[in-house]
Amino acid sequence: MSLVHQSVGSIAKQIPGATAVFHKYDLDFCCGGKHSLAQAAQAKQVDPAAVEAELMRLPAVAAQADAESAAVAACDAGHSDVLIEHILQRYHEVHRQQLPELIRLAHRVEQVHGDRADCPVGLAAHLEAMFQALQSHMLKEERILFPLLLAQRNAQARMPIAVMRHEHDQHGDELQKLLDLTDHITPPRSACTTWRALYAGLREFKEDLMQHIHLENNVLFLHTEQTAAAV
Repeated sequence: MSLVHQSVGSIAKQIPGATAVFHKYDLDFCCGGKHSLAQAAQAKQVDPAAVEAELMRLPAVAAQADAESAAVAACDAGHSDVLIEHILQRYHEVHRQQLPELIRLAHRVEQVHGDRADCPVGLAAHLEAMFQALQSHMLKEERILFPLLLAQRNAQARMPIAVMRHEHDQHGDELQKLLDLTDHITPPRSACTTWRALYAGLREFKEDLMQHIHLENNVLFLHTEQTAAAV
């Protein structure tokens, strides 16, 4: 079956390295994970055949599975606890470290360069709002949803999952606003070292958050929903 007719979420899950290709073309594989490659490419005015060609050049199986691939495989095999622990350590804790420093750098850039037309004025406030929303979201997962999943109370987890999916969509909207404020996280040529460090951190945060949402929407939540439906 051609990859162009498969969902970008399933491709990201099945093909190691696919997410790097999707980032290259700015294709949404997390909140928009249910869209086909053709639909995702059309939304960004990208040739789906070109994306498919790059995906086909990636190795079908990683030479050595990393911790994330192993966690995904464990979830698919019925051990969602492994993936939950990976999400907590790799994404929840990392986001809590990333955002305070990004907020500090954004305030600094706005204070020093706020009179420039290309300065991302409002970025610090936007990051603060994102951090507050993300903190609330992660706490809901840690205190409500994940304990339900670990107790294998999958039917009871359906409503919390629906809420988390909705909040993921909101995170996606906030990421788009971040891109709009920063010219798609592209620093101007004359940007100072602090400005460039800020944008490097923003790019890392964006990619981490998208991968975080992908693992939950397209792997953990999907596995839970399918398991609950089979009972």
